Amino acid sequence: MFIRESENRRSLTQSRNWRIYILAFFILAAAVIIFIRLYILQVKSYEKYLRLAENQHKIWQELRPERGEIFLNEGKNEWYPLAVNKKMPMAYAVPKEIVNKKETAEKISEILNLDQKIVEEKISDSEDMFEILKHKLEEEESNKIKEAKLAGIYLTPESFRFYPGGELASQIVGFVGSDGEEFKGRYGLEAYFEKELKGEPGSLSQERDTRGRWISIADREVQPPKNGDNLVLTINHTVQYEVEKILRETVEKHKADSGAIVALEVKTGKVLAMAGFPSFNPNNYGSTEDISLFINPAVSVAYECGSVFKPITAAAGIDDGKIEPDTEYVDTGSVREAGYTIKNSEDKVYGRQTMTGVLENSINTGAIFIQRQLGNKKFTDYVKAFGFGEKTGIELPNESAGNIKNLKDLRRNIHFYTASFGQGITVTPLQLVTAYAVIGNGGKLMKPQIVEKIIHNGSEVEEIKPQEVRRVISEESAKKVAQMLLSVVKNGHGKKAAVPGYLVGGKTGTAQVSKVGEKGYQEGVTIGTFAGLAPIDDPQFAVVVKINNPKDVQWAESTAAPAFSQVMEFLLKYYGVKPTE
Repeated sequence: MFIRESENRRSLTQSRNWRIYILAFFILAAAVIIFIRLYILQVKSYEKYLRLAENQHKIWQELRPERGEIFLNEGKNEWYPLAVNKKMPMAYAVPKEIVNKKETAEKISEILNLDQKIVEEKISDSEDMFEILKHKLEEEESNKIKEAKLAGIYLTPESFRFYPGGELASQIVGFVGSDGEEFKGRYGLEAYFEKELKGEPGSLSQERDTRGRWISIADREVQPPKNGDNLVLTINHTVQYEVEKILRETVEKHKADSGAIVALEVKTGKVLAMAGFPSFNPNNYGSTEDISLFINPAVSVAYECGSVFKPITAAAGIDDGKIEPDTEYVDTGSVREAGYTIKNSEDKVYGRQTMTGVLENSINTGAIFIQRQLGNKKFTDYVKAFGFGEKTGIELPNESAGNIKNLKDLRRNIHFYTASFGQGITVTPLQLVTAYAVIGNGGKLMKPQIVEKIIHNGSEVEEIKPQEVRRVISEESAKKVAQMLLSVVKNGHGKKAAVPGYLVGGKTGTAQVSKVGEKGYQEGVTIGTFAGLAPIDDPQFAVVVKINNPKDVQWAESTAAPAFSQVMEFLLKYYGVKPTE
């Protein structure tokens, strides 16, 4: 009996303890929830609820900053507006004030060329205080609205991004568009410098009465907005216009798919022109069906450039002391490696040749000869030193680093052989023109630059100075390669790139286009490139022209080379470089 009573008491005690534990748990959980809620209200959301409280007796308004503007260089401290802010009227309705809604809708739809049913729907709610009818009214439309004097219909100025040049430099500048939540810079400089261009908003707050009206004698707190920075580009307006014209005419003449041209100032790395065709009009970006046109092909699209890479291989061989321009070898027309046979273009055999002859005749086996003298490790080091396989750091979004992954495995000779003449690795036109500028700049690699000045607060000017990245080859080596390039234009496949009165050097490249998603190259599809410098005795400009899939001719000497000649002739004359020949 005693034992049973003792067990009952123990059981009751344990039951009470469990109830206490459960109760304590719920009390503790409730305390934690209350603490978290208080933390959110009093700490994390303090500003939000403070603003809500203030709004009970204050009016608060955000003051929007003016977006910074972008200008092209005109020379002599003159600028051409590339992206500016333009005020245009917006028509809106206050339905509460409209008496005869049907008649008003009829007149408005006629003046603004809108669907009458949609207008009637917008102004149907008599309690509604605001409805947008149309943005960006033309002058004639706004004048007619004023003349109509319709009750409840108003005009207010709106600031819009406007691109005076239309398609001019559109793939450089990008555009301001909606990402679904807000309007912001998309593509190009508008996106890259979004933070700097956007500026910082300000605010205005003041006491209000019970009816929500300003109290004129109360203190007004004003935090002025900080307007965005203005950008002045290295791109020259006149040069950009002419280069785009030459590119468009070349692509259309040869019925090519597309093209790109980059012109660089050799000693500073400043980009004077950067064109892609086809392009788009940023004022009407929404009507562009192919959004790939928003991408800058000179910066974002890497490709196998072909024989324009041979001078890079030659520069590495000369700088490392393995060859000289007059070093000879015997071409047998092909090289076998790992079960593959690499041949010269059109299966030609050239016999005994100098290294200068290798570039003049664009001999694949000659490039392989140079690469073999260097060895796989040294060759890779020079390729990287010239800037291939890494981004240049230019102030534009979505830059491609190209692809030199085939050079990772030093045992795979076949990859190094094809890379020596520009196949199996990919580069961008910007990387290529920057590498050629090394040859013209005494062996020094400059960072390509597209922004010359940033103007803060409307007056404080920040000059962007040219930046040397590294020395790639010696000055003596650079001069030797430059003379080899001159010989290519005088005696080789680059004759159509010549400019009367000037010494011009450069190299053609007609590359195959790899298949997508499988091995091998597309039948009958080529990319023609010409890269070069002028004047060779004191190089001022480097230019790369790339023409994608021309339909009437196959070789770059008939497509890219003549376009290069036109661009280089214009640059030399526009900048007043005196002829030497």
